[in-house]
Amino acid sequence: MERGKNNSECQLVALKYPEDADCPFISAKAKGKVAEKLLKIARENKVPLVQDDFLAGVLTFEEIGNAIPLETWEIVAKIFAHIAKSAGKN
Repeated sequence: MERGKNNSECQLVALKYPEDADCPFISAKAKGKVAEKLLKIARENKVPLVQDDFLAGVLTFEEIGNAIPLETWEIVAKIFAHIAKSAGKN
């Protein structure tokens, strides 16, 4: 899940990467109060969160259900690798 702030408005983008998919896709996105509520729910459910304002800003231009843009693959791969590594330590 990605979260960023742009002009002090909370932005949130959720990503999903099913095992059979070629790349991650956008599963949800929100701004403002809705993003803050989704962020609270994610924290309560221990969903991994990463704050990257620039990436969140880029991904909010994409539609829900779309694959992430090719230009973001490297950074998103690093984020997923970090999350997987962190999950393995628990």
